[in-house]
Formats: sequence, structure tokens, C-alpha cells
Amino acid sequence: MKLNSKLILIMVSLLVLAMMTLFILNQYAQNDLVHEIQESSQEISKAVQMSIEDLTSEAETSRLTDYLNKAREKGINEINIINSEGEIIDSSDPAKIGKKREIKKLEKGVHAARVRHRGATILSQKPYEVLVPVIVGDEHLGYVQINMLLDNIRDIQHANFIRRLFATGMVFAVGMALTIYLARRYTDPINRLVGDFKRVSAGDLSVTIPVESNDEIGELAEGFNNMVEKLREREVLEKRLYEAEHLSRVGQLASGIAHEIRNPLNYISLAIDHLKAEMLPSCGEKCAELTELTDKIKEEVRRANYMVLNFMNYGRPLKLRRALIPYGDILAKVLPLLGDRLTEQHIQVVQEIDEDLPPLWVDQELLRNCILNFINNAVQAMDDGGVIRLGGSRDDNGVQVRLTFADQGKGIQPEDITKIFQPYFTTKDVGIGLGLAITERIIKEHGGEIIVASNPGQGTTFTVLLPLPQEQLEET
Repeated sequence: MKLNSKLILIMVSLLVLAMMTLFILNQYAQNDLVHEIQESSQEISKAVQMSIEDLTSEAETSRLTDYLNKAREKGINEINIINSEGEIIDSSDPAKIGKKREIKKLEKGVHAARVRHRGATILSQKPYEVLVPVIVGDEHLGYVQINMLLDNIRDIQHANFIRRLFATGMVFAVGMALTIYLARRYTDPINRLVGDFKRVSAGDLSVTIPVESNDEIGELAEGFNNMVEKLREREVLEKRLYEAEHLSRVGQLASGIAHEIRNPLNYISLAIDHLKAEMLPSCGEKCAELTELTDKIKEEVRRANYMVLNFMNYGRPLKLRRALIPYGDILAKVLPLLGDRLTEQHIQVVQEIDEDLPPLWVDQELLRNCILNFINNAVQAMDDGGVIRLGGSRDDNGVQVRLTFADQGKGIQPEDITKIFQPYFTTKDVGIGLGLAITERIIKEHGGEIIVASNPGQGTTFTVLLPLPQEQLEET
């Protein structure tokens, strides 16, 4: 519900509550007034009846004094019986008996008294007189005069006013309480929104506001979340654009350094091979020392050439030249390249490949590059030697091949696992951090994925999942 609707609903509810409360109180007051008037009328009738009986009776005893003691509770203050000549022949006030009243000045019916009667106080209502002529047959016997104070009715009206005032105050108190509640309910989320806006403006795009209502505050929170989500997407796009620009520059740089670095490296490599073939046999006692030296130069040249190749391959689009190649054949071409280094570091390679493993539908050269990266990383993590296990099997679902590369090295820290495939990220003293980035790119181009499992101090296992071609799936 919208905020405007809630405010209107609250105002209408308060109005209806006030009207119903005042209506109910007014009904109670009317009933009390009617009841009081009925009782006063009954007392007046009774007083008139008694007065007429006294006027027409020859008895000398008067009942007015005794009756008045009870009638005062109903507002009757005084009763006088006047004969046709204006003489008060009986009264609830014995002091007035025998006094004369001017008949012409007596107003018949109910009217306000001209003189405040005894018993009327400052807080009392204005006294009233009721003058009733007594006629029996054609003979006018006299009048019955009743003086009344409507204090009971005044008390009822005063009590009703107090109740109305209290009810109105309660309604307004409820309205103020609801207003304070709404103010806090809507100002607190707005204050939180202000704080979240400041965080976003400071660069924190992880802010998300829970949408707890369907009113304007909820719409504002939802709009804020959409804005932050778009800012996140924009940040991701900017990062991708930066990476694309960076890769473009890397590609341009790679094409420039290809001729500047690879040609000298190739020349050095050929020169070392020539020295080993032609010059070393005639060196005599220093032959072994020079052989070791040339091997190290050859290895360093090979490593420099491999780093240049990685750098160049990451900056250019991949073109897969797929073929069905047995996994064992690929390993047979990779492992001899690493034989000397594995022997030097006392590392043993164990192959655990299923005999029924189908041929891989891959680019042989690119996959060889991936395998070299995995084994090189394992060798660099195993300073004290150990075993590298190369596994190959068909996955449980039967539609892909599972290749594993497990080492017994130092492992990868948990906070670094999500970063190892990022370009230029490395924890080693050598290398430029492109090996695993290129490997992941090659595997993804083949439609596969890489899974990493590592325990610091216990080793790391890279698992490569590669899909089988449709033809092989149909044959099986």
C-alpha cells in the first residue's frame, strides 16, 4: 500500500473513530437526560397531584414538607398552594403560609424564575417555576406553584462534556501515536538509505537493501538495488573493456617482440647444439663441466622461449586444429621434454590412465602446452621431490573425459585459489603469471572446465573435464 493511501486511511479511521465515539457518548447522554426528565416529570406530576388533594381537601395536615425532603433529589426545591385570591394556603416552606401573591403577575406554565430561590447555588442551573391552575368543574380553586432546580440535568451535561473531552483526547492521542510510529517507520529506512547511498558513492557496490514493503519506501529500496546492480554490471563491463584493451596491447607487443627475442633465442639454441656436437668432444678434462654448462644454457634458453610463447599465445585468438589423439601419445611427447628436470629434482611421474579411455578430440599442440603448464607448476611446488600422478578416465556421466594432475607440493592458500587463473597473478619468484590463465582459456575453448582442489602443505590436484565428440558417444 502506498504511503499516501496509508495516511489517508489513518485519517479516515481516526475520523470514523471520533464520530463513532461521540455518537455513542451522545446516545448515552440523551438516554440519561430522557430518563432524568421522565423522573422529574413524574415528581412534578406527583407534586401537582398532592397539591390538588391538599387544595380540595378540608384536612388541615400538610404532606408537602415530608414529600419535599425526597423530591429535592429530583430537582424540586419548593411547592406552594395558592387559592383563587392569591393567598398561599399551604407551602413546603411554612414561613410563606398566609402570604399574598398577585394573581395577575403569576405566569402560567413553565418559565424561568425571577428570583433565585433558597437552595440554589452559584454552580446550579437557573431555577424554573411551574404554575398549574386548579379547576374543578367550572370553579377555579387556585394554583399549584412548583420551583425547580435542574442541577441533575446540568450534572449529566457536565459529565457528558467530560466524557466527550476525554474521548476526543484519546482519539488524538491514538492519532499522535500512529503518526510517531509512521514517522519512525519511514524515517529509519530513509536514514539507512542515506547511509547506503554514502557507501555506494564511496565505491562500495556490495550494498543491498532488503525490500520489506510495497510502498514508496519499498520502491525506493528496489530502485536503489537496481541502480547498484547496474553499477556492478557497468564495473564488470569496464573491467572487461580494460582487459580487452590490455590484451590488444599485449597482442601488439607480442607481435613486436616475436622477431626481437625469438630469433636471438633460436640462434643461441642452435649455437649451443653446434658447440655440444663439434667442440665439446675435444675439450678433454673440461668436457663434463662444459657439458653441464651448455645444458644449463640450453634449459634457460628453452625456458625463456617458453615464456615468450605463453606471452604471445595469450594475446592472440585461439584457432583449434582438432583431431582424435590418444592421451598416452600426447604424454609420450611431453614427458621427455621434462625428463632432465624431473630427474634432477627427484620427482617421479606415475601414469594412471584407463585402458579403455577413448581418444581425445583436441588440438594436440595446445593441450601439450596445458600439460606442460600443469607439470611445471607441480615441479616448482615440489622442492623436496615426490610423485606426480597423471590420471585419465571416463567421467561417471560417460559424456566427458576426466584428466587429473596431482602433486605432493606446498599446495595453494585458500585465498589464492580464486586468483590463480587471473592473468599476471603469480606467487613465484619467476614467471609472469600467464601459464594457468592460458591453460584455462585453452580448456574452455575445447568446451571443458578446470576444477582445483588443494590443501596447503599436502599438495594440489587439477582436474580437467573435456567433452567427448558426438560420434564417440553414439558408438558407445
